[in-house]
Amino acid sequence: MKISILDDYHDTLRTLKAFSKLAGHEVEIWNDHVQEVDTLAGRLKDTEALVLIRERTKIRAELLERLPRLKLISQRSIHPHIDVDACTRLGIVLSSNQHFGMPSYATAELTWGLIISAMREIPKQMASLKAGKWQAGVGSTMRGKTLGIFGYGRIGAVVAGYGRAFGMKVLVLAREASRLRAREDGYAVPASKEAFFEECDVISLHMRLIEATRGIVTARDLARMKPTALIVNSSRAPLIEPGALVNALKAGRPGKAAVDVYEEEPLRDTSHPLLNMDNAICTPHLGYVTREDHEIAFAEIFDQINAYAAGAPINVVNPEVLGKARNVRLN
Repeated sequence: MKISILDDYHDTLRTLKAFSKLAGHEVEIWNDHVQEVDTLAGRLKDTEALVLIRERTKIRAELLERLPRLKLISQRSIHPHIDVDACTRLGIVLSSNQHFGMPSYATAELTWGLIISAMREIPKQMASLKAGKWQAGVGSTMRGKTLGIFGYGRIGAVVAGYGRAFGMKVLVLAREASRLRAREDGYAVPASKEAFFEECDVISLHMRLIEATRGIVTARDLARMKPTALIVNSSRAPLIEPGALVNALKAGRPGKAAVDVYEEEPLRDTSHPLLNMDNAICTPHLGYVTREDHEIAFAEIFDQINAYAAGAPINVVNPEVLGKARNVRLN
């Protein structure tokens, strides 16, 4: 098959062991990021299988309708950036596994790195040292403080474990089934959402972005946080009500934020408020960006391509397409 891979910023994929799974296919890799439909349509006009790296590029009907040879989109995780209905209408299979057997330890590790960096003010201290000065202030320790985990899935559970190892009290706010699991794991649950935001010294968000969780953290929630508290978002930006985080940081409740995700990505606007606030630490969506995570994810993504080529598609998001998929041979 003729395969195109978009947004491989650092030309990493061809260096993975998993890349050997594409032997025998014709592969073209694009290292830049574009969203313009005309440019993408030109690049992908002969593509049969399209590989996406998470949600870096939006794939909408306007583009899909201009790709007559496209048969398969192969990716991993959620797919709000893809017009699934248009795929189905046009006979394009979307393969994307959303039920991973293990958490993203890379995301959990980055989350903890953000917490340590913010609590100990590491970027500020580094900038002071590079400017020829010495210590720039006094940070805070984590031992004895309260860590709030909002959403107790695979990653949230790992971060909770890190908190316990650092001697923190852990509170878990989640759906009923997840709260039960948290209790079984020895963690406390708050009396209410209001109490959760009032009591925690650090809150870390770990939910999938679905309609029910969009804007689940409101301006009122943030206003309840301590002026010494930190909120961390390594999950999805729209979990927080639009504009609420910037306004809350300006108001001083919470006192700090550490974020890895943004409403629009890649974020190239250097005037973005979060990038220009002394009480915000920002990283460019690095949660899953490790070689080890790439090996796991792309082994599966490339397996999906080979399964399709063999006539037995796997992890199909839109199974109703299979009866009319473009030239797919089903066993």
